[in-house]
Amino acid sequence: LYEERVYKLSINCAKQAVKKGCKVFVQLSTADVYKSGDTPSKETSETQPWNDLAKYKLKVDEELQSMPGLNVVILRPAVVYGIGAMTGLTPRLICGRVYKHNKSKMEFLWTGDLKLNTVHVQDVVSAVWHTANWYVSSDNAQPGSPVTFNLADQNDTDQEAVNAHIRGIFGIETGFKGTIFSEAAMLTYGQKETAEETNDMHLGPWADILKGQNIKTSPLTPYLDADLLAKNSLSLDGSQISVSTGFKYEHPKLTEQSLREIISDFQNLGIWPRD
Repeated sequence: LYEERVYKLSINCAKQAVKKGCKVFVQLSTADVYKSGDTPSKETSETQPWNDLAKYKLKVDEELQSMPGLNVVILRPAVVYGIGAMTGLTPRLICGRVYKHNKSKMEFLWTGDLKLNTVHVQDVVSAVWHTANWYVSSDNAQPGSPVTFNLADQNDTDQEAVNAHIRGIFGIETGFKGTIFSEAAMLTYGQKETAEETNDMHLGPWADILKGQNIKTSPLTPYLDADLLAKNSLSLDGSQISVSTGFKYEHPKLTEQSLREIISDFQNLGIWPRD
């Protein structure tokens, strides 16, 4: 599935870009290609993809950089959030709504200082256009020379920063299981089984909430992939794009208001409860 929808799709698009003589091809990759660690990953840092999507994104990145005739800019965003985002931080917001419904404490695995660096979707799309124009401008990048930039705001977001906003939005108590409990769960049940148990806790109540609001169908889900429950620290240095191209992040900090905007938009679409 990833071979068809990530790798082949991207390579076929790039080949057409060469065929049509496109001035620049912008590849949206992911920061998950870097080796997990608390030290912010730079564009030159060691790669060690920690999920299937990242494995195939990196495969695409490497092939695009050596494709004859292709002028390519590779962008590697951190966790993308903002209006319309159904993944990223949105499942955590849904979990917050579930725990409000259950009147219980929301606790995630590991600790609050586990890095979960972020970037607003508007900054991502701005970076696509900005770097494309920068690349084709004179004296910026040599034709045929691939360029890679990370995308991450200045918030240095971690799990507790996200939970603090969720507390503010839903008025619930939050916390973390801690390293000892989390490691024990992984050893006893395994990553996949732990994810299944966690998802079972959230999926039923979310379905009840939607039913209670007469929402017959919604693409939104609190489902968390097993990879997201692993102790992977997403720490990213997103400053090089600003240094090299003059790019400016319009959303340098993750805010409660920006997360409320996600919910309000889904409510207007009729796929999130209004209470």
